[in-house]
Amino acid sequence: MTDWIPDELGDGYERRTIPLGSDPDGEGDVEATLVRRTPAEPFEAAVLYVHGFSDYFFQTELADFFAERGFAFYALDLRKCGRSRREGQTGHYVSDLALYDAELSESLRIIREETGDKPVVLSAHSTGGLILPLWLDRLNRTPGGTQGAGIAGLVLNSPWFDLQGKAWMRTFGTRAIEAFSHIKPKAFIKLPPTDAYGTSLHVSAHGEWEFDTTYKPLEGFPVTYGWLTAVRRGQAVLHRGLDIGVPSLVLRSDRTRFASKYTPEVDNADAVLDVRQIARWSGCLGDHVTVVPIDGARHDVFISLDEPRKAAYAAVDAWLRASRLLVS
Repeated sequence: MTDWIPDELGDGYERRTIPLGSDPDGEGDVEATLVRRTPAEPFEAAVLYVHGFSDYFFQTELADFFAERGFAFYALDLRKCGRSRREGQTGHYVSDLALYDAELSESLRIIREETGDKPVVLSAHSTGGLILPLWLDRLNRTPGGTQGAGIAGLVLNSPWFDLQGKAWMRTFGTRAIEAFSHIKPKAFIKLPPTDAYGTSLHVSAHGEWEFDTTYKPLEGFPVTYGWLTAVRRGQAVLHRGLDIGVPSLVLRSDRTRFASKYTPEVDNADAVLDVRQIARWSGCLGDHVTVVPIDGARHDVFISLDEPRKAAYAAVDAWLRASRLLVS
């Protein structure tokens, strides 16, 4: 196990590598990267954040929000993503979302070791918002369940609960993708090019956010047949119903606006996912689910424009208090 070293985010952030051994998908040794906001004790709880596809952790405002409320903040760059991707590895590729259990479990162990077994709230965005509930459902079926593992709640930010697009893509299209994944799992799917969402965010284009475009390309990473098959299998499990064992908050935009190129409407809508699907499937997480649509939010509600961003943070604050995870 490695030690904490300074992170590229600068003062106040450190990272450590989580070695994961040989890649089951045949791309050499893999590792994950756990990032922490330098803890300022005393803290009453901890939070672990997990990114989505074509993404990594850079949202220091989110870390500040939790730290100001007494949480020790951690974020995980999954294997082959962001800080964790190594030369020769297919960006974000896994053949089974359950492979992420290894780095999620080790991150939880590290956090609980460092924070003295304080309760841990999990948070995730987009594809991470599918990965975490599936992991929690599996964890909840072990002795002690999720609460016995120290997990107290889940905050999801525009989770990817179903495949957007035309209905045939969720039936015939999915079967065709899975069939091809058996032949060439790492082949790229030919999708219409778009940089609308990425350019709406980055300071070099129409946005206000600084991030590393080698980790988060403005046009996104290519989608592979094998990875999308893993996602569709995970979504099918979700649709049958999960029991994650803890209360959850689901944040989403109130509207979808797909576009191949940037227009101002992209700034006030989810340009990646169909928000109606998020609303439809949120109840599959189990009991005690709170869903809050955020007027004018982007796909990542925490990097929306100022007003919807404030509304998203206010919703999290209210939920933490209502769930008795925040008392100050």
